[in-house]
Amino acid sequence: MRPFSVLLLLCALVMPMQHAEAQPGEFDSPDALIAALYDVISGPAGQARDWDRFRSLFIEDARLMAVLYPGQDSVSLVTMRPEDYVNNVGPRLEEDGFFEKELARRTEQFGHVLHAFSTYAGSRTEDGEPFLRGVNSIQLVHDGTRWWVASVLWDPERPGQPLPARYLPETHDR
Repeated sequence: MRPFSVLLLLCALVMPMQHAEAQPGEFDSPDALIAALYDVISGPAGQARDWDRFRSLFIEDARLMAVLYPGQDSVSLVTMRPEDYVNNVGPRLEEDGFFEKELARRTEQFGHVLHAFSTYAGSRTEDGEPFLRGVNSIQLVHDGTRWWVASVLWDPERPGQPLPARYLPETHDR
């Protein structure tokens, strides 16, 4: 057996994928999975999120990572597992209300791996004015049966770092 094949076999044994019940069609395509990712964290203030559905989107040992800017010249990275996100971020989403919508997407795929650069906007109400925008770098993997989220890394727009036009929806006034 080739060394690479042995490595793949070992990875499959060490890092099995979770198998949760899917909502019909939710895991059948990258589009459906990314739509579910945005949908499951969105909702009005006071509404509980379906955290079991959220967990079902991710492979075991997946990561969610946020680029933060604590000071003028500093950058930090916060790394979470889906359960950390549920426990640390979830209560704030439910308390304050949060709706995240995808504005545009660029994807690349090779075999069972897909990378999406997904531009987002966040607001406190469903039709509210966005208070933040940025880019989610989303990595998906297909296990032969369904699509899974392997990781999400996001970086918000901020002064000195506006969203480039290539990551925004195409409009006639550009």
